[in-house]
Order: sequence, then structure tokens, then C-alpha cells
Amino acid sequence: MSEEKLSKVEIIKKNSRFLRGSLQEELQNDASHFTEEAVQVLKFHGTYQQDDRDLRRELTKQGKERHYIMMIRARIPGGVLSADQYLVFDRLADEYGNGTMRITTRQTFQLHGVLKRNLKSTIRRINEALITTLGGCGDQVRNTVGCAHPHQGPFEDAVRRDLLRLVDETSAKTNAYHEIWLDGERVDPEVDRARETLYGETYLPRKFKIGFAYEGDNCSDVYSNDIGIVAHRDGENVAGYTLLIGGGMGRTASDKETHPALAKPFAFVTPGELVDVVKAIITIQRDHGNRENRKFARMKYLVESRGIDWFREEAERRLGKRLAPPRELVWHSSDDHLGRIEDGDKVHLGLYVENGRIADKPGFPLKSALAAAIAKYRPTVRLTTQQNLILADLAPEAADALQAELAAQGIRLPDAYSPVKLRSMACPAMPTCGLAIAESERVFPKVVERLEAVLAELGLAEEPITVRMTGCANGCARPYIAEIGFVGRVIGKYDIFLGANVAGTRLNARFCEMVPFDDLVPTLRPVLELYRDERLPGERFGDFCHRVGIERLKEAVPVS
Repeated sequence: MSEEKLSKVEIIKKNSRFLRGSLQEELQNDASHFTEEAVQVLKFHGTYQQDDRDLRRELTKQGKERHYIMMIRARIPGGVLSADQYLVFDRLADEYGNGTMRITTRQTFQLHGVLKRNLKSTIRRINEALITTLGGCGDQVRNTVGCAHPHQGPFEDAVRRDLLRLVDETSAKTNAYHEIWLDGERVDPEVDRARETLYGETYLPRKFKIGFAYEGDNCSDVYSNDIGIVAHRDGENVAGYTLLIGGGMGRTASDKETHPALAKPFAFVTPGELVDVVKAIITIQRDHGNRENRKFARMKYLVESRGIDWFREEAERRLGKRLAPPRELVWHSSDDHLGRIEDGDKVHLGLYVENGRIADKPGFPLKSALAAAIAKYRPTVRLTTQQNLILADLAPEAADALQAELAAQGIRLPDAYSPVKLRSMACPAMPTCGLAIAESERVFPKVVERLEAVLAELGLAEEPITVRMTGCANGCARPYIAEIGFVGRVIGKYDIFLGANVAGTRLNARFCEMVPFDDLVPTLRPVLELYRDERLPGERFGDFCHRVGIERLKEAVPVS
């Protein structure tokens, strides 16, 4: 493809000398921020350049430049950390960040508010804890997620080994990361050309997400990934994996041709075939994905345009063998693994973290209390794709003591919260995300509180409804597979989506557009009343909305 047809980002990647660009030089100057070209390369190294949007207007009025800050995203396969690794992030958040840690929907940590001059020190310290930021962002395979439940046994151990093996095989091999952040020996970029066989010099057309799940348990929203990998059990062994392809949540509000999509069944593979088949799928996206228009560069559009049959035939051609058909999947749960979990001689404590933000607030010192407890009791820490965390592998007496110490600080187990609160998620949005066009994390607690009040009033307080909010259409909190999704359209106004199912295998549909923030819950009230009055026995809210249809739901809402 000629450079005339490549998007601007593609040209930057091609000229970056395998992700070096001008990062080394720009880290050494006194500027408060990176150049536009460097910003694109920086993403591959796990960092987004942002600015404090709360300060923009006043700084502009004063004739000053923006207050530039960096967001650093780690790569933590499956979300599993040791106690020491967790405590490194805790310290870095205070030393260089804004004093908070953000659990993402990709089962990893983000640090916000890091200044450019502290960026290298922060990344170096993360690496010293044996965690990398390479692959946290950028047009490559990002953090690979999986079920966060701390199962014990040969089956779970085997799935974890396959996950880690796949992470290693799909990681970028360029030496640029070590040169820039760890002062490693410089090598000729042409050496990287021979090493970077999976990605090539332009890497992938867009970000690429892989998720694992155990059959029956879709807590990881496996259908939202470019490749979903579902493990099948054969006693204590792994029988193999059903692969799903073509999922992705992002869309552009102004372009109706863009849309979220759920991954489709593709093939069944044995554990020994897994890595080769996944790599073949990635290379198909590498070679055929859209590099002209980034709005259509995710693999879901390639799967949609060419079809599953073409994709399978192309994969078989590259592998030199036929692929087995996918197995039929049955799902029993998609809930996060929260509360006190008894597991043989171990106890795990799954804690709810509102919108994934670990911070100290007046009367609720979550960050300090967790750091003290983790330093004292040394649990394994497991982050979840629903932005919560599990303190795992505790002796029963240690779990009792830890639970009591947290409770004394006001930090309670999930049974103290409403079902709708436990199933709520929001993206960070303002003031850090440059893509946000409306508030999300900062206002979502008020939405949930109002929704809780209405549900209680209608006798629906115990209904486990999933509700998610994002500050733009990109869908980072996966609002399109929530029973209720709020998606920011402009400042203070949101689209409402209804009707996804709890299993995460059906998208919702747009119900209302441009609803003012204060009208979100009042707009839903007539729908909730209809659900109370006309639902079938045991029918979940999303299934009810899907069954009666959006037009019937709209009829229930008074025209203002």
C-alpha cells in the first residue's frame, strides 16, 4: 500500500524505527510534553499523554500552555500480582502520580498524573518489580485478560500456563523499550526487523485484545475481545479451547457505519495448537486490516466484511491444516467473583472497588487500608475485568483478621452493597482522558444512587441489573453489553442503551438519545415500572427489554 493511502499514524509507525521514534531525545529535553509524532510511539510503551482538562480554560485565559500529564498503563497478564508488586504501584501513585490507582477493565493498573520528567523513573521502577508497560497501549496485543477467580488445580494451572505462553509469543520483540526506559544496550533497528516477525515495522492496524474464560463463567466478557479463548475442561485436564473472533466495543458517535460487535465462534483448538492458531489470526489482521481509516481498523470490521468462512480458510492456508469447528458454549454466570470465597485450605476476599479507583477519601481510606493489609498479610492480588480486586491465598485466620481490619476502616465486603452497585462500571473520562466528551466516573456514583432509590421504591432493590457509563462512544467500560448503558454524547448529555443479556452474548440497542444527566434515571423509571408489572417469572431486566422491544419501551416514556 502506498504512503498516500496510509493513515498518518501508520506513517509514524513505519518511520519509528521499531518504536524508537524521537522518544530518547525528547525525554532529555526540558519540554513539559512530547511532540505529536512521539505521542503516537509512546502509546506502544504503555503511556498516553494527557492534560488536566479541569485547568484548560483558565490556563488558556492566562495565556499558558496546558498542564500536561502522563497516564501509565502496565501489562499484568490475567491481572495477577504479588503483594510486593502491588505495593510498588501504591508507592508510585503517591510519589509520581495523583495519589490514586485505577483498576482497568483490562485487568491492569493505570497511574494518572505523572509528569514527563518523572516518566522514565516511574517505568523503570515498574520494570524493577518484574512488570512491563510494553503492550499496555498501542497497535499491538494488549494486556491479555482472564477469569480472576483464584481457582486451584491442574486445569486452572494449565490454562494459566497457556495464557502466559501466549502473552510471551505475542509480545513485541523490539529492543527499543529496553534502550529507552532501562538504558539497555542500543542495537541497530535492522536487528529488530529480524526479531519482530509477528508485527513487522508497522505493527497492527489498531489495538488488539485477547481474553480467556472458563466455559460457563463469562466474568471476563470474553465476547468483547478481538479473540476470545474459552477453555473446556476434561476432568483435571484442558480438553482444548473454543476460539471466538471479531469482538470490539468501540464506535464513533458521528459515524453510523461504526459499531460495537461481539466475537463469533471460529474454531476449536487443542492446547498444543493454541499459540500457532492465534498468531495466524493476528497475521491475517496485520496483512488485511484497514490501514487507511482508523475508524475501521479493528479486526471486527475485517471479519464482518470478509466473513467467518473466508477468515477460517485463510487461517487454514497459513497453518497448512484444517481447523476443527467450534464447540457449542453454555454460560452459567458472568458475575465478578466477590465476597468471601472458601477454597480448600485457602480463603480469598473479593472486594468491590467503585469504578476501579483505589484512593483515600474522607472516612474511607481505601488505598491506605489496602496497602497496610497487603503489606501485613501478603496475599496474592488479583485484579478483575470488572474493576474490582481479590485478596487471594490467605489462611483462614489471616482472612478473618484482614477482614476485621478493613471493616474497622469502613471497608466492607460486597454483601453490604446493592446488586446494581456491584454490577456497575464507569470509565475515567474527565479530567484526564483526552477523548471524553462528557463526565463518567465522577458523576456515575450519583446515577447509581438515584437508580438504587427508584429500584427500592418499585420493589426491585434486589434485581441484579448491570449498568455502565462512558464519557464517549469508545466503550471502554463495555456499555454496549450492559443491561443499561449510558454513553456520553456531549457535555451533560447521554444516549441510553437497553437490552443486553447478562451472559454478555447479546448487544443492547439505543433507547434514547441526548438525555440530560439529571433526566437519566427519571427517563428509565417508566421502563422499570413496565418491567415490574409485565416481566415473566425469573426474567432479567435486559431480557425483558429485548423481548418487548425498544419501540414498546419508548411508548412507556412520556413525551416531554
